[in-house]
Amino acid sequence: MKKVLFILHIPPPIHGSAVVGSYIKNSSLINGSFNCRYINLSTSVSVEEIGRKGIGKLIRYLSLIWKVNKQLLIFCPDICYLSINSKGAGFYKDSLIVLLVKFFGVKPVYHFHNKGISERQNKFFDNLLYRIVFRNADVILLSKNLYPDIFKYVSESRVHYCPNGIPENKSIERKEGGEPVELLFLSHLIKSKGVIVLIEANGILRDKGVHFLCTIAGGDAELTRKEVQDIITYKELSSSITVAGPVYGEDRMNVMLKADILVHPTFNDCLPLIILEAMQNSIPVVSTFEGAIPEVVEDGITGFLVPQKDSKALAKKLELLIKDPELRQKMGRSGREKYEKEFTLAVFEKRMKEILEKI
Repeated sequence: MKKVLFILHIPPPIHGSAVVGSYIKNSSLINGSFNCRYINLSTSVSVEEIGRKGIGKLIRYLSLIWKVNKQLLIFCPDICYLSINSKGAGFYKDSLIVLLVKFFGVKPVYHFHNKGISERQNKFFDNLLYRIVFRNADVILLSKNLYPDIFKYVSESRVHYCPNGIPENKSIERKEGGEPVELLFLSHLIKSKGVIVLIEANGILRDKGVHFLCTIAGGDAELTRKEVQDIITYKELSSSITVAGPVYGEDRMNVMLKADILVHPTFNDCLPLIILEAMQNSIPVVSTFEGAIPEVVEDGITGFLVPQKDSKALAKKLELLIKDPELRQKMGRSGREKYEKEFTLAVFEKRMKEILEKI
């Protein structure tokens, strides 16, 4: 049985890459197909700590290097799966782990849940490091739409595509709609997720007399809950927008239960799991032409896609769905059908197993 050393993100903190990492770690199919060992790549213990420095993170990073070195010496894997960052300080940190893997002569396989390599490829040091990191490595991407980000460094013959998948949640029972229509934004409070664009769109809807409620759910990150609430108060939208803070477990299911439309107007994403959760629960999605999203949300069929940072276009599509319950239900059903066909956890595990076997 081939040996695979997985160096990947595992919660906490909870974010898309870490959630997918937990699915891989707990997969009976993957663990039954390979001799697997797992190391947590994350040095942060909370979302707020991501991107920040600290003695605790340094200690955890040194411990990470020791664990990797130990497994490379004792376990002697055939390949090493790494869920590394694509740019910035996170990439520099992860590159040292990659160089250690390469020093032991183990083939690396990178699974990217983020992007930004093409933004940094013209910087001398980054370009040099990318060339070293990607040499003789295979790459797993979430979508063919993301290949241009690594085109300079990796031939497509060494690229494999594996969209995310999520487990079925059989406990949730959706309501059959009602008034007012409820919009849901569920993500960490990061500007690039489009939370400010959503608030602006809600202001446009309010001025047109469109009746709705909107829940913004997510933990503090680049923005705090208070900062988002202050923006809402300033725009006099407090009667229609609620800032719920972070939601997990049953609370997360409860906000999904109430939602009629998921709104995710992101301008920096790959394949957000919340979109798959909405499709799983027959909720139409309004998002943007970003990352792998156009391969997941079929514009006009399972939801709508709008240009990034365009609050007017977002408001227009939201108004259409708010006023047309039959269209919401039709798109929701289409999204559920697509989830069952392409984005279940079983489909994801099967794809991942086949890719690792091929490599």
